[in-house]
Amino acid sequence: MLVTGAGGMLGRDVVRVAEAAGHDVVGLPRAELDVTDASAVRRAVADASPGAVVNCAAWTDVDGAEADEAEATRVNGNGAGHVAAAATGAGAGVVHVSSDYVFDGTKGAPYVESDPTAPLSAYGRSKLAGERAVGDGPGARAIVRSSWLFGTGGRNFVETMLALGTERDVVRVVGDQIGCPTYTGHLAPALVALAAGGATGTFHVAGTGAASWYAFAREIFRAAGVDCRAEETTTEEFPRPAPRPAFSVLVSQRRDAPRLAPWQDGLAEYLAERVAA
Repeated sequence: MLVTGAGGMLGRDVVRVAEAAGHDVVGLPRAELDVTDASAVRRAVADASPGAVVNCAAWTDVDGAEADEAEATRVNGNGAGHVAAAATGAGAGVVHVSSDYVFDGTKGAPYVESDPTAPLSAYGRSKLAGERAVGDGPGARAIVRSSWLFGTGGRNFVETMLALGTERDVVRVVGDQIGCPTYTGHLAPALVALAAGGATGTFHVAGTGAASWYAFAREIFRAAGVDCRAEETTTEEFPRPAPRPAFSVLVSQRRDAPRLAPWQDGLAEYLAERVAA
């Protein structure tokens, strides 16, 4: 199993989980493979000769994409296409990771795989470009949409809240954006299983349940025993360069889609892993 973006938060967990499952794993971080270089991707995949590829390489700076949409699309769009094409050329399946930000958040109910996409931001458009690049081709190709990732291998909302909680008595957090917090330690096994099984099509795989950023922050402070109070605010009062969907909860209409544990369980495991580390 070949894992691109293996140095990132999700990629590290995918490598770890795949190795623990008994797969021979080649993990390539960005420093070793730039997915925007089609020739380099073809060589890397041909050299590894994998049975499956999990593409975790991504531009993840949502606000930064607003200032450089072309580069974000080169990574999230063109890069995803290069990985998928190289995998097909080597006779391997591919699992590509996408985002809830391909939706505009106006449905008012959880999104399923067949719902129409309408990204609000440059980041969302770049992720949708990746979905189209991966989906438009032969072979075993799967797209996995997930959301609000947190894990021990990188910067994330949980770490931000814990850091602020040690500095302040009160932290203001938006309460009108609702999604599915997802622990990478839970998502990674699902990606590995889909890759090993030669999955095809689009899947929604995220932490079970839903929360606002405000509710998520409250649970972080409670579970971690941090003496800090979360105070609810609004998106309008806390503007960011990139617009976010107001309601981007993901559920699956597929019987064969992996089901993850409740996001609260993921947070508890994350905090325990963090303490152990």
